[in-house]
Order: sequence, then structure tokens, then C-alpha cells
Amino acid sequence: MDIEIHPLPYEHLLDERPQRQIELMVIHCTELPDLATARSYGERIHYASGTGNSGHYYVDRDGNTYQWVKPESIAHHTKGHNQQSIGIELVNTGRHPNWHHSEHQQPTEAYPDKQIDGLIALINHLHRSIPSLKHIAGHEDLDTSLMPASNDPKLQVRRKIDPGPLFPWQYVMQNTQLINIGSIAKKYE
Repeated sequence: MDIEIHPLPYEHLLDERPQRQIELMVIHCTELPDLATARSYGERIHYASGTGNSGHYYVDRDGNTYQWVKPESIAHHTKGHNQQSIGIELVNTGRHPNWHHSEHQQPTEAYPDKQIDGLIALINHLHRSIPSLKHIAGHEDLDTSLMPASNDPKLQVRRKIDPGPLFPWQYVMQNTQLINIGSIAKKYE
């Protein structure tokens, strides 16, 4: 598996964990226009520790795969689930730039075949490399919180919907050995 390693500037500041603690993979979409913009967001500092929000791996539309945070480090990608998970981000516009507008909640960008094939290769590689990694979920399965819509605070929208309705779960699951926890995601809360 060809993975380009480009550590985030603060990777060394992230907490470490034993590999056996990793049992969940979380699939995200960047909800940004391109990999460069996602990198800019990933480098932003949000915490007193000098770290920010980022997945471990990013798969671009052409299937190229990048590691920004090593698996042994705890990245901030899914609130409440970071200790035991690896975050994989797929470059996709999602709801960009109106993430929380009540009339803009249906993503329209399909995931290209090359990107999904790259994701499957990464999932299978990580499953072989990390024996304790057994489960997979979408970010939307783990963060079901609502928030006021940006265009009308009286309306509520999902905070996270990724990877979203256009993600080919059935195809991915047919080509991997992980267990999709989907509706039983509450186990990890």
C-alpha cells in the first residue's frame, strides 16, 4: 500500500496510545473543496495543547492516500471516540460551504471509484496491520447531535452527516473484513 506520510506540525503533541486500544475506524468526508484546503483546516490550532482537528488518513479523489497523524497518536476527529479510533477523511465537498444551512443538507458530489478503491485498500491494510481493529462506522453514526440552522436558528440540522448518503457502504463492506457498527454505534459512547 502506497501511503504518503506528511505529519501535521503538531503531531508530536498528540497523546499516544497502545495499538491494542485501536478497535474502530471512522469514515469522514472533509466537506471542503480540495486536499489543500483540508490540510489548512487540519493545521489550525484549536486546543491549549497546541493541537487541532484532523483525521489520521486522507484519501483524495484520485485514490492517493496520505497519513497526517500516525495511528499510535490520538487525533481529534470524532468527539467522544478518539481514544479507540482511527479517522479516515475522504476529500469531498459534502455540504460546503453552507454546512448548516437548512436548505443545503443533501450532498451532491459522488465519491469517485478511484477514491473508494483507495479507501478499501487502506481499510484492508490497516486491518492487517492492527489486529484489534474490528469495527467501522460513519461520522454520522457517532455524532448525531443537532444544532441551530445557520439560516434560521429556530430550525435544527445535523452537526455531522458524513460520509453522507452518497457513500457506497454496501460496496465498501463487501470488500473489507470489518464489522459496520452503524446503528449499534452507541456501544462506543
